[in-house]
Amino acid sequence: MPIKYLLKNNTRLDILTRKDLYIIAIFFGFILGILLFTFFTPNYYKYQSPIRIDINRGETLNDLIDSLYIKKIIPSKFNMKIISHLFNYDRKIRAGRYFIPNGLSYIKLLNLFTGTNSRNSQILITLPEGISQSYLASLIQKNINIDSAKIIELSGNKSFINSLGLDVKNLEGYLLPETYYIYQDNSAEEILRRLKFQMDKIFTPEIEVRMKLLKMTKNEILTLASIINGESTYVPEFKTIAGVYYNRLRQGMLLQADPTIEYLIRDRENNKITLRDLQIDSKFNTYKYEGLPPSPINNPGKDAIMAALFPEKHKYLYFVADGKEGHIFSATYEQHQLNVAKYRKWLRNQN
Repeated sequence: MPIKYLLKNNTRLDILTRKDLYIIAIFFGFILGILLFTFFTPNYYKYQSPIRIDINRGETLNDLIDSLYIKKIIPSKFNMKIISHLFNYDRKIRAGRYFIPNGLSYIKLLNLFTGTNSRNSQILITLPEGISQSYLASLIQKNINIDSAKIIELSGNKSFINSLGLDVKNLEGYLLPETYYIYQDNSAEEILRRLKFQMDKIFTPEIEVRMKLLKMTKNEILTLASIINGESTYVPEFKTIAGVYYNRLRQGMLLQADPTIEYLIRDRENNKITLRDLQIDSKFNTYKYEGLPPSPINNPGKDAIMAALFPEKHKYLYFVADGKEGHIFSATYEQHQLNVAKYRKWLRNQN
């Protein structure tokens, strides 16, 4: 029997029959069934359970979904995005380390990532630009409780270095110092891989083209950048310092970079440079051997690397500390000597 509705002019109009209502109910029931099946049915993966997923601070829901799909934890990114937006999960994802058991539905996965079930919290660590490998190892030990000796051992381990795609004697210089959120249960291998991965991100195809233009290898750029970081902490003058060293290299002059001597004596209790230190027979002694040292003398930061890649063009060949936070530059040795005299006078006045 049709269901009747009263219109404004008191006439009646048959709109829906009971059969129509049954059809509509069946249709919506079918849709609901599909939704329940799609979003509440367990998803199974073929690998050993559980699978670890790390969500770092700043990562988006899309980043998480991509990771789940790549690891084959979910069969469809589209379904995951639909349910996430329907229930407004996209703003509720929590950073942390998660271990995903097999057979979780889309809904249970999202509940896991938005709850308080992360296995491990993150520690904030700042690695300063120009940090030595030994200091880097000690900072990691202090914050993550990983034996610094393990970091040092891995840094020179040929097998591990090769696994990172490098053909160098030591990782020093190839790890990018910046601020990181690191999980408390990260292994030494995981941390070093991450620092190396961050360094790799700087060397884009465009940067590779730039290095060819400069006729410099990646090792040479990192080595020069490490010297720049050793010379100064004042970023605005990094490119000027880089320009000085490029000028010296072009003219065949000795670099005479004090940081390379400090590198050679850094394990000594008193690391003040003496005249005797300038005679150390080592390829790292830029007072004795021409050109760049064989490898970086610390882990340079991005600012120093960019300076090494894009040096300032000028005629300066010398520089000396200005007694503040920077340096005074000069194009002639005579002017440099005057600047050195001024600096020494300033030092005497401080004493």
